[in-house]
Amino acid sequence: MALNALLGHSAHLKLSTSFHGQVLSSSSNTSFLASPICLPLGNQSFFSKKHFVVFSGKMSGLDEARRIKRERELQVVKKDRKGPPLRCGKVSPPLSVPDHIPRPPYVGSNILPEIASEYQIPDSQGIAKMRAACKLAARVLNFAGTLVRPSVTTNEIDKAVHQMIIDAGAYPSPLGYGGFPKSVCTSVNECMCHGIPDSRLLQNGDIINIDVTVYLNGYHGDTSKTFFCGEVSDALKHLVKVSEECLERGIGVCKNGAPFKKIGKIISVVERFVGHGVGTVFHSEPLIFHHRNDEGGCMVEGQTFTIEPILTMGSTDCITWPDNWTAVTTDGSRAAQFEHTILITKTGAEILTTC
Repeated sequence: MALNALLGHSAHLKLSTSFHGQVLSSSSNTSFLASPICLPLGNQSFFSKKHFVVFSGKMSGLDEARRIKRERELQVVKKDRKGPPLRCGKVSPPLSVPDHIPRPPYVGSNILPEIASEYQIPDSQGIAKMRAACKLAARVLNFAGTLVRPSVTTNEIDKAVHQMIIDAGAYPSPLGYGGFPKSVCTSVNECMCHGIPDSRLLQNGDIINIDVTVYLNGYHGDTSKTFFCGEVSDALKHLVKVSEECLERGIGVCKNGAPFKKIGKIISVVERFVGHGVGTVFHSEPLIFHHRNDEGGCMVEGQTFTIEPILTMGSTDCITWPDNWTAVTTDGSRAAQFEHTILITKTGAEILTTC
């Protein structure tokens, strides 16, 4: 679940591409500027029955031919950047959670918790619990994705997600967080993040980010993914693909001792919304900026946090609806987001939110 970084930064979302150490950024209010980002051979992914580990490697620059191709693809993207405006549906009452399921400490208060200052560095037993929570979150997210189709409401998705989480003996972390009324965030089309499930029917051609966080055995597991609803345009497929690749690139530079600012330098996409430490606390330091920045601090082996970049196809400014949660692009252009919870290792990062 993304944090709103109101730290004096303007609400812009930008994608930049590295050319042998130089960064070419889009202007703050231009259209989505991106082509598929290829991970170099130095970044290899290793799969096992239990873990998905990404080892850090050096990122090479993209050549001029790819830049020209990217600019040509932009012309296609511009033609399909907007659609009918998103309208708020009816929001039903929050769902109940059985009394025997432990709640996070913020439940029962509508006050938004402050960001905890301590880093999340669980011990060996805590890491095992983090893995369990994150694995459950990943399973729930995959299940939620199977529900995405035309004529399904986001409220129906919330209800199904809620039931799966409590059936597993866990608590849906968003429910009651600062007064958030639902168990999952569903951000459709131009909604950047924090969309509240309601009675709106999903329509053919929509895209939807589903953000799942569960609280299991005292630990939070946090993940999100953007899904297609029915037949989606090539431009939207491109947006979603690049958004996911930005997440992969960010994870690819993570390892013990790496500066946090290296994440923003390698992907450079968003300023307003950030990743965060996660563990026994839902949101803590460090804040993970997805844009170029001069923030200090380095990653530490055993640390857990999220990376969750957002991209748009048009304006990168956003407005928040009267519900104080739903953040949408000012011009109605589509937005996509992906998120993983990771564990820092000596050689790279272990992605915890996988099945």
